[in-house]
Amino acid sequence: MKKITLIKGDGIGPEVTACAKKVLDLLVDDLIWTEVSAGLETLEKYGELIPKAVFDSIEETRLVLKGPLTTPIGEGFRSINVMLRKKYDLFCNMRPALTIPGVVSRYEAIDLVIFRENTEDLYAGIESRTDEDTRHSIKVITRKGSTRIIKAAFEYALAHNRHKVTLVHKANIMKETDGLFLQVGREIAKAYPDIVFEGIIVDNMCMQLVMNPHQFDVIVTMNLYGDILSDLCAGLVGGLGVVSSANIGDNFALFEPVHGSAPDIAGKNIANPIAMLLSGAMLLEYIGYYNEGKALRTAIQEVLKDPSNHTTDLGGKCKTDAFTDAVCKAIAIGG
Repeated sequence: MKKITLIKGDGIGPEVTACAKKVLDLLVDDLIWTEVSAGLETLEKYGELIPKAVFDSIEETRLVLKGPLTTPIGEGFRSINVMLRKKYDLFCNMRPALTIPGVVSRYEAIDLVIFRENTEDLYAGIESRTDEDTRHSIKVITRKGSTRIIKAAFEYALAHNRHKVTLVHKANIMKETDGLFLQVGREIAKAYPDIVFEGIIVDNMCMQLVMNPHQFDVIVTMNLYGDILSDLCAGLVGGLGVVSSANIGDNFALFEPVHGSAPDIAGKNIANPIAMLLSGAMLLEYIGYYNEGKALRTAIQEVLKDPSNHTTDLGGKCKTDAFTDAVCKAIAIGG
């Protein structure tokens, strides 16, 4: 029996989280869900972006599946997602970018995993006004933060038979902050002699990913670069609608799609649930249901081989519930 906090989210969030819950319950019969609400719609209804019940549930289950949330512009938290990552020290953001057969993309056979440090860098939110015409934002990089995300990348590479870790930085210019990150990477790499290690400057990395993404395997970097590069890599495999993410700390873990809440299509039964389903697969694997996670990925791939199962964003006409039912059928056949 495993308890999970389900944050339904805004816009299409309730639709795609309902899909994920249906599929995960089919795969595993002892999941216990606590459904809670947060975000813009919750603020409008109850006067709070994140009610206390959300925090209480997270602190009980320590495991979260979350739909997309809308952060109000000009008020409230800088970002609800950033706040949750910092509050629960979810230092490791893991974003796979994997080619899915049947999804049109510019490249074939992409299989990358990005490890992004999730709590430091410019996203620490340390900003100030020196005068009316000048603003400062402080970049924070620590040895502790650098060590744990780089170790996570190497340990993943070791456990999954990956052969190369690429550390992305701008240490040629930011010699103290990025220089520390690169220094820590070089030190840690010595403990993994069977894994190739390289450091690449971030602007060159962007060019190299577009020219030849197949040269990379596991990528590890700081918060801002990771935010940018992970979306770039999503573009290599078909967009944000087909990529998942995990935010993992020592005591808590949160799984979510990285696309927006898409309020313009909410309630129309046309949202693509793939990113949410794949995030659910990552959750299953995290709690030890490896075969079930693999079965879900395989079912999605089988369903997408038929163009009639493609949702609007993938160039088809399939409805959200019909896609979910097709995945459930594929699981039943494969099981």
